Amino acid sequence: MQTTVFRNCNYIDLNESGYTVTLCDILVDHHGLIKEMAPHINVTEPSCVEVSIDNKYILAGLIDAHVHLFSSGGRLSVSDKPGIMKVLNRFLKTKVGKNYIRNTMHKNAHTQLQSGVTTLRSVGEFQYQDVTLRDEIINGDRDGPNLYVSGYFISIKGGHGAPYLALESDGPWACRKSVRKNLLEGVDWIKICVTSGVTDARRIGEAGRLQLNLEEIEAICDEAHRVGVMVSAHVESSEGVRIALLGGVDTIEHGAVLDDTMIQLFKNNPKALRGFTALIPTFSAAYPFALLDKEKTELSDVVYYNGKRIYEEMMEGFKQAIDHDITVGVGTDASMSFVKHYNFYRELDHIVRYGGVPAYKALYMATRVNACVLNDQFIGNLDIGKRADFIVLNDNPAENVQVLKEIEAVYKDGQKVIPIPINKDDEIDGLLDLT
Repeated sequence: MQTTVFRNCNYIDLNESGYTVTLCDILVDHHGLIKEMAPHINVTEPSCVEVSIDNKYILAGLIDAHVHLFSSGGRLSVSDKPGIMKVLNRFLKTKVGKNYIRNTMHKNAHTQLQSGVTTLRSVGEFQYQDVTLRDEIINGDRDGPNLYVSGYFISIKGGHGAPYLALESDGPWACRKSVRKNLLEGVDWIKICVTSGVTDARRIGEAGRLQLNLEEIEAICDEAHRVGVMVSAHVESSEGVRIALLGGVDTIEHGAVLDDTMIQLFKNNPKALRGFTALIPTFSAAYPFALLDKEKTELSDVVYYNGKRIYEEMMEGFKQAIDHDITVGVGTDASMSFVKHYNFYRELDHIVRYGGVPAYKALYMATRVNACVLNDQFIGNLDIGKRADFIVLNDNPAENVQVLKEIEAVYKDGQKVIPIPINKDDEIDGLLDLT
């Protein structure tokens, strides 16, 4: 990499209560880190490259704290058809299959990157190909976003994601063994499934049913925390949130309605690695079920009514969390049905329109807060010593997040991301535009 100075940048600096826009130059060293930010930077290095941003807006790269990369996010997930999934799982264990799924994951990760998401936390993939892909990106063998990875879920036998996407684990010692297996494979996070989900529920009202118990959650968190690794928990019921918090998880994925005890545990959780637990709602994976006509989505009655209830409880819990100053990040659950990898802006737009959060705060949650959740001090905003991950826009997204649909350019470690064609799904986008 060469040293680069970016001139005439209208940098949007976000905070919890607002934002500022500062016209500045940004000097990036050959490691892709910001060396200086000032109204004007005098460059003496002959080889330094100058890039004019032409007074356009720049924003720190977005962070999606809950994604999967194995699918494109079409109308129907393969996992809904067990026979197909059994054959596919057998294929994915082969060398050819591993290469196929890793190439699919890379394509989807690059789509996210082109859409302004420069960091992803992947929370469940096949055959540890997320670990391999992360390492390939770090080593420069592939271009892509910063990746935090989790490998397989940890679930009970027959639980959420089992048997193909989860290590089936019954009892505390079996759970510890699964944690150790994932850690040995090189994951950054441990992902557990405390409750059932929407698409694997067989009856109306079954989504969100408890699966892991408190003793198992405590064992998982103890095993992970003793080596400094955090635990994320799929949870879709209030009782699930309660025992996940008591067990010491570090993030609650999706969420549900909270009571006063849960609210206090989010803010002060002695069993969590850092003493608090964050909430990562994923509205993009739920609102199509709740807000679109069942005839348009072609969902079964079971999925439709379970999805609608889970969405409503997730939204209520989100509003409670915002009102009580709980740490709340942003995730999409990309790869799930109706959740395309190029549509991160839709999650922010939903938070603004339905969650009642101002545009600047939604962006703050998707940058600074998500960086805090990931415990990564080099991302989330632009400052000296941080990674030069940013997006360039003609209009100000802190006033209207929908301008993120039209991104002028994306820079990763100070290097411009070369776009590749994205096959957008006009049918699904048309449906989502109805919400």
